[in-house]
Amino acid sequence: SANYYRCHVSSLYLCVLFKYFVHLGVSVEIIGGHEAKPHSRPYMALIEDAKGKPFCGGTLIKANWVLTAAHCNRGKPFQVILGAHSISADDKNKQKIKVKKAVPNSCFDNSTGENDIMLLQLDRKAVLNKTVSILELPGPKLLKDVKAGTTCTIIGWGATSKKEELSDKLMEATVKIVDRKICNSHKFWNFNPVITTNMLCAGDIKGKKDSCKGDSGGPLICKKQLSGITSFGPKCGTFKKPGIYTRLTENYVLWIQKKLQELD
Repeated sequence: SANYYRCHVSSLYLCVLFKYFVHLGVSVEIIGGHEAKPHSRPYMALIEDAKGKPFCGGTLIKANWVLTAAHCNRGKPFQVILGAHSISADDKNKQKIKVKKAVPNSCFDNSTGENDIMLLQLDRKAVLNKTVSILELPGPKLLKDVKAGTTCTIIGWGATSKKEELSDKLMEATVKIVDRKICNSHKFWNFNPVITTNMLCAGDIKGKKDSCKGDSGGPLICKKQLSGITSFGPKCGTFKKPGIYTRLTENYVLWIQKKLQELD
């Protein structure tokens, strides 16, 4: 069918590498960054399993909706923490809310990373205040492709070194968008997998700044606008292997709006 074709346009030979990255948990920590100012990113969501173990990040886009990556869907009960800075601290600002429903994009291809986007419907609305607030989605027509060389910010509690131990404090780092032609070249990702127009390639040319394990699903902020979602990468901070982000396109924003209207 036409829908099947849209969802499976990538060739099968691209599957192996991405499966290796995702299923071994080598998704995308903040390498080479710094601690964020406490509660300066009030839209950040920490996603953890039922036992309280964090594994992904997300962005609060509505009082009861979080935007994250589809590969963060574990198919088991999980919850989000809002208003957090330190994972371990007993902070009165924290709001722990169970996930009522996970809504991954139906065209998500786990083998290539295409359409790595998911909505989480929360069990109740968050209490919005100074430490918990919404990051508004850009209007569909404002979502132009991010130009190569643009400086963006990545945010998360992911690992801060290649040892892959998660950070207790919320971290952030600046990265630059890499041209897709360069990112797909044989010296970089070599079309394995293909970095499509639904993705953004971003990092530090020396491999000193990157997202890493535990950062998956968190936001990529470019020019003060939500522009992407942390998706995948190889070993964190790898030279000539920049992190890959789901680009927030007009089609994705329309999909989000449709799902919110259907399910809210």
